[in-house]
Amino acid sequence: MIQLDAITKSFLLGKESIHVLNGISLQIEQGEFVAIMGPSGSGKSTLMNIIGCLDKPTEGEYYLGGENVSHYNDKELARVRNQSIGFVFQQFHLLPRLTALKNVELPMIYAGISKKERQARAEEALMKVGLSDRMDHLPNALSGGQKQRVAIARSIVNKPKLILADEPTGALDSKTSMDIMEQFRELNGEGVTVIVVTHESEVAEYANRTIMVRDGVIQSPAAMDRGRLT
Repeated sequence: MIQLDAITKSFLLGKESIHVLNGISLQIEQGEFVAIMGPSGSGKSTLMNIIGCLDKPTEGEYYLGGENVSHYNDKELARVRNQSIGFVFQQFHLLPRLTALKNVELPMIYAGISKKERQARAEEALMKVGLSDRMDHLPNALSGGQKQRVAIARSIVNKPKLILADEPTGALDSKTSMDIMEQFRELNGEGVTVIVVTHESEVAEYANRTIMVRDGVIQSPAAMDRGRLT
């Protein structure tokens, strides 16, 4: 499903070019549950942004579902994001003046789906994450875990093949974090590819594979083992 070939990413800081990703090659199959880990500044968030079509690589090729999206323009990338990818972030990114139901409907508005179908699908998604009794609540009337469940419902409402979660438990207590990760595990069990970016080993344990990024490259399993020994 996901294939990255020799991906690099550089940013200009004044006159200096800062290299964040240095020739990353990676394959993730449809239906995998993958954790991406790494210290601050390792490049893991930049890698996630490229996988999520939020940014483009400086060099290299990125294939998503057989499409080479490496050189797509902003409009084309927006189409791919809306049709194929669901996003879950640490800070939820819910609109405060919209109910849980209306927040979940948002991606479908951009997809041009009718009001009747939007409501039905949003209700179904919220029931799926256990919030059938919170549909008409505003975000400030929801707990952190409930807000994240709304965000998950929003991420799945367009039936994406891929869910990208960036530190999805970072603002939650340990019990709620486990509940949220179980939610991702259930979605993965239904065939959705799940990629979680995290610095927490307890979160990464829910995944079937962990990819360690350090200094803009993927560490080999042997290098990861050496790092644990030291």
